[in-house]
Amino acid sequence: MEFLNQYKIIESLIVFILAFILRLLITKSLGKIQLKFGFQKARIILTNKIITILIYITLIVITAFIWGVDEKQLLIYISSFLTILGIAFFAQWSILSNITAGLILFVNYPVKIGDRITILEKDYNISGEIRDIGAFFITLKTAKNEFITVPNSIILQKNIKYYQQEE
Repeated sequence: MEFLNQYKIIESLIVFILAFILRLLITKSLGKIQLKFGFQKARIILTNKIITILIYITLIVITAFIWGVDEKQLLIYISSFLTILGIAFFAQWSILSNITAGLILFVNYPVKIGDRITILEKDYNISGEIRDIGAFFITLKTAKNEFITVPNSIILQKNIKYYQQEE
């Protein structure tokens, strides 16, 4: 029994080391991609965070299998978690729309961090420089050095006037 536990510890350490090496390789590769294709640093950082989260989730699942967690139990846990998460997102539809809008803004939108934009509203236009594009909000810095957070879904729904930064 003790030999079996030592074997599981060694397997777990190997998986942790491989995950760490994989994360380092991906981080270096993303840096090279940024230099080669001229992607924004903020997008590379966000992509690195997403990949890191996926690596850690995979690491947890593999480690659970090494230590003898039954696949059926793990699937029940994951499906229960996703069901609760789905109900929470459905109950708070704006959160889901902001996450979706954040993905759209990340992948395919003409503005980027550093650009100046004006959100054209009926009553009051909002102008500022884009400081951050997050999963839920875009942060703008106004001419008066005020920071305004705008939900991502608003950015997709409203007309935007933008002035690209000089490269």
